[in-house]
Amino acid sequence: MKVVSTKEAPAAIGPYSQGIIVNNLFYSSGQIPLTAEGELVTGDVQVQTHQVFKNLQAVLKEAGSSLEEVVKTTVFIKDMNDFSKVNEVYGEYFHTHKPARSCVEVARLPKDVLVEIEVIALVK
Repeated sequence: MKVVSTKEAPAAIGPYSQGIIVNNLFYSSGQIPLTAEGELVTGDVQVQTHQVFKNLQAVLKEAGSSLEEVVKTTVFIKDMNDFSKVNEVYGEYFHTHKPARSCVEVARLPKDVLVEIEVIALVK
Protein backbone atom coordinates (compact mmCIF):
# COMPACT_ATOMS: atom_id res chain seq x y z
CA MET A 1 0.00 0.00 0.00
CA LYS A 2 1.08 3.54 -0.71
CA VAL A 3 -0.30 6.57 1.13
CA VAL A 4 -1.26 9.54 -1.06
CA SER A 5 -0.79 13.02 0.36
CA THR A 6 -0.79 16.41 -1.33
CA LYS A 7 -0.79 19.99 -0.09
CA GLU A 8 -3.07 20.85 -3.04
CA ALA A 9 -6.04 19.37 -1.12
CA PRO A 10 -7.07 19.78 2.52
CA ALA A 11 -5.25 17.68 5.07
CA ALA A 12 -7.19 14.89 6.72
CA ILE A 13 -9.17 16.13 9.72
CA GLY A 14 -8.81 12.82 11.53
CA PRO A 15 -6.66 9.69 11.76
CA TYR A 16 -6.82 8.81 8.05
CA SER A 17 -5.05 9.65 4.80
CA GLN A 18 -6.25 11.54 1.73
CA GLY A 19 -6.05 8.28 -0.14
CA ILE A 20 -4.39 4.91 -0.56
CA ILE A 21 -3.07 3.10 -3.62
CA VAL A 22 -3.28 -0.69 -3.61
CA ASN A 23 -1.95 -2.46 -6.70
CA ASN A 24 -3.33 -0.31 -9.53
CA LEU A 25 -6.32 1.16 -7.68
CA PHE A 26 -6.59 4.46 -5.83
CA TYR A 27 -9.13 4.78 -3.01
CA SER A 28 -9.80 8.33 -1.89
CA SER A 29 -11.08 9.39 1.46
CA GLY A 30 -14.25 11.42 1.24
CA GLN A 31 -13.58 14.97 0.17
CA ILE A 32 -15.59 17.82 1.62
CA PRO A 33 -15.61 21.48 0.56
CA LEU A 34 -12.51 22.62 2.39
CA THR A 35 -9.79 24.56 0.58
CA ALA A 36 -6.24 23.23 0.56
CA GLU A 37 -5.60 25.64 3.44
CA GLY A 38 -8.41 24.05 5.45
CA GLU A 39 -10.93 26.87 5.05
CA LEU A 40 -14.56 25.81 4.76
CA VAL A 41 -16.19 26.91 1.50
CA THR A 42 -19.58 28.35 2.23
CA GLY A 43 -22.37 28.74 -0.26
CA ASP A 44 -24.94 26.49 -1.81
CA VAL A 45 -24.50 22.82 -2.62
CA GLN A 46 -23.24 23.62 -6.14
CA VAL A 47 -20.44 25.89 -4.87
CA GLN A 48 -19.49 23.23 -2.35
CA THR A 49 -19.56 20.46 -4.97
CA HIS A 50 -17.15 22.40 -7.21
CA GLN A 51 -14.68 22.63 -4.30
CA VAL A 52 -15.05 18.91 -3.63
CA PHE A 53 -14.13 18.19 -7.26
CA LYS A 54 -11.12 20.52 -7.04
CA ASN A 55 -9.93 18.47 -4.06
CA LEU A 56 -10.60 15.17 -5.81
CA GLN A 57 -8.63 16.31 -8.86
CA ALA A 58 -5.68 17.21 -6.61
CA VAL A 59 -5.54 13.86 -4.81
CA LEU A 60 -6.09 11.95 -8.05
CA LYS A 61 -3.22 13.84 -9.69
CA GLU A 62 -0.95 13.06 -6.74
CA ALA A 63 -1.92 9.40 -7.07
CA GLY A 64 -1.01 9.41 -10.77
CA SER A 65 -4.62 9.25 -11.89
CA SER A 66 -7.42 11.58 -13.00
CA LEU A 67 -11.19 11.91 -13.18
CA GLU A 68 -11.05 10.03 -16.49
CA GLU A 69 -9.73 6.98 -14.63
CA VAL A 70 -12.42 6.96 -11.93
CA VAL A 71 -14.37 3.70 -11.89
CA LYS A 72 -16.70 4.35 -8.93
CA THR A 73 -17.90 7.32 -6.92
CA THR A 74 -19.92 7.58 -3.76
CA VAL A 75 -21.77 10.85 -3.19
CA PHE A 76 -23.09 11.75 0.24
CA ILE A 77 -25.57 14.62 0.38
CA LYS A 78 -27.25 16.24 3.35
CA ASP A 79 -30.55 16.75 1.51
CA MET A 80 -31.87 14.57 -1.32
CA ASN A 81 -33.69 17.66 -2.58
CA ASP A 82 -30.22 18.83 -3.73
CA PHE A 83 -29.80 15.73 -5.93
CA SER A 84 -30.41 17.57 -9.22
CA LYS A 85 -28.14 20.48 -8.25
CA VAL A 86 -25.31 18.10 -7.34
CA ASN A 87 -25.92 16.16 -10.58
CA GLU A 88 -25.60 19.36 -12.61
CA VAL A 89 -22.13 20.06 -11.21
CA TYR A 90 -21.17 16.35 -11.25
CA GLY A 91 -22.01 16.26 -14.97
CA GLU A 92 -19.55 19.09 -15.65
CA TYR A 93 -16.72 16.85 -14.42
CA PHE A 94 -18.07 13.53 -15.73
CA HIS A 95 -19.65 14.59 -19.02
CA THR A 96 -18.31 11.87 -21.35
CA HIS A 97 -16.78 9.41 -18.89
CA LYS A 98 -19.49 8.19 -16.50
CA PRO A 99 -18.20 6.00 -13.66
CA ALA A 100 -20.46 3.81 -11.56
CA ARG A 101 -21.98 5.79 -8.69
CA SER A 102 -23.95 5.60 -5.49
CA CYS A 103 -25.65 8.63 -3.96
CA VAL A 104 -27.09 8.62 -0.47
CA GLU A 105 -28.67 11.17 1.83
CA VAL A 106 -27.06 11.24 5.24
CA ALA A 107 -28.13 12.79 8.54
CA ARG A 108 -24.95 14.81 8.94
CA LEU A 109 -21.55 15.32 7.33
CA PRO A 110 -18.25 16.52 8.85
CA LYS A 111 -18.28 20.27 9.57
CA ASP A 112 -21.98 20.28 8.62
CA VAL A 113 -21.17 20.53 4.90
CA LEU A 114 -23.78 19.77 2.25
CA VAL A 115 -21.82 17.24 0.16
CA GLU A 116 -18.96 14.74 0.39
CA ILE A 117 -17.61 12.58 -2.45
CA GLU A 118 -15.15 9.67 -2.52
CA VAL A 119 -13.74 7.88 -5.55
CA ILE A 120 -12.03 4.70 -6.64
CA ALA A 121 -9.79 5.13 -9.69
CA LEU A 122 -7.30 3.24 -11.83
CA VAL A 123 -3.65 4.17 -11.53
CA LYS A 124 -1.56 3.47 -14.61
